[in-house]
Amino acid sequence: MADPLHQFKIEPLIDFGTVNLPVVGEQQIAFTNSHLAMTIAFGLVILFLQLVTAKATVVPGRMQSAGETLFGMIDGIVDSIIGHEGRKLFPFVFTVFTFILAMNFIGLFLTFTATSQIAVTATFGVITILLVLAIGFAKHGLGFFKLFVPSGVPIFVLPFVVIIEFVSFLLRPITLTLRLFGNMMGGHVALKVFAGFVVIGVTGAVGWLGLPIALLSMGMTVGLTALEFLVAFLQAFVFAVLTCIYLNDVVNLGHGH
Repeated sequence: MADPLHQFKIEPLIDFGTVNLPVVGEQQIAFTNSHLAMTIAFGLVILFLQLVTAKATVVPGRMQSAGETLFGMIDGIVDSIIGHEGRKLFPFVFTVFTFILAMNFIGLFLTFTATSQIAVTATFGVITILLVLAIGFAKHGLGFFKLFVPSGVPIFVLPFVVIIEFVSFLLRPITLTLRLFGNMMGGHVALKVFAGFVVIGVTGAVGWLGLPIALLSMGMTVGLTALEFLVAFLQAFVFAVLTCIYLNDVVNLGHGH
């Protein structure tokens, strides 16, 4: 059976040589299969939005309806979680959602899934926390630190609560990173394993058990593929929801919406 983890190996497609960087040392500069997958995903998002908005009509066609459905869904999430102030953040949340969704779907058709790389998902997590910090300090100044001091907490337990709140704040981008990475990688590994069993059964490597093993594995592969499409959408959706919750903490710090 082929190595199920081989599909996650980053391979250079165009090598630009190496450079010496401070601290990290010598690093290879190359255009990789990961870059290719992300570039294709980016291009598909732009193409999709162009097709959706190019010939907008009062009575939408299928493509326009699909675009308006995604737009309305993310707009509803942002408005329900963040409130009116969230209108300014809608472009960021919508961009993150569509880009992750495109990369997830691309991975089901190509041999490489960009969101199965923790470096890619970590980048989204870092961008999110940097935006949260920028909004927090720009909107509240040093009052941003009130986020870690819940009201109504007895003074003798307040230091412990502050530490817990601060650690929880720092862990959120990590959970964003690991949830997306883990789900995409795990699903693809399972698909590869069952596909390998199909090959083993068809080639007769296990004798008379080959046919039932191949049929059962094929059924599992088909079922997991359908499930992976659902997971690909849900993971992009969950990332968008958690991003909104994260942003809401600083946008509406100290008051409800």
